[in-house]
Amino acid sequence: MTDETLNTIPPKGITKGGVVAYLSIPRATEAAEFYGRAFAAETAFAIPPDDKGRTMHVHLHINGSSVMLADPFPEYGHPVEAPRGVTMTLQVDDIHAWWQRAIDAGCTPVMPVSEMFWGDLYGQARDPFGVLWAFNQPKP
Repeated sequence: MTDETLNTIPPKGITKGGVVAYLSIPRATEAAEFYGRAFAAETAFAIPPDDKGRTMHVHLHINGSSVMLADPFPEYGHPVEAPRGVTMTLQVDDIHAWWQRAIDAGCTPVMPVSEMFWGDLYGQARDPFGVLWAFNQPKP
């Protein structure tokens, strides 16, 4: 990291939502670009990659909430680990459009969209970085 990068501070007031997911993903900058295609994510802030191509922070807005990403930095106690035990859930108004955009972008279907016992439409897909995404829409 350069001194300039380390002194970069995100603008105040860009965080959306009450709980913000922070994903440690190898190739975080590439993941942010993918999330733009798959989930209409907009980059609110990003620290440029270091000389190894890793970024310590990307702040995205997805569907009215903030999601943050960083590459793993094993030398600082953040080792590379496959995502597990976490599902990113998107509450959406048009599940079929959200689902199709994600699949067209390169997500792999895990559970096709269908009506669930609780009455909502629901489906799951895994992105190329190993993160599981759920799509949920109250039944119209």
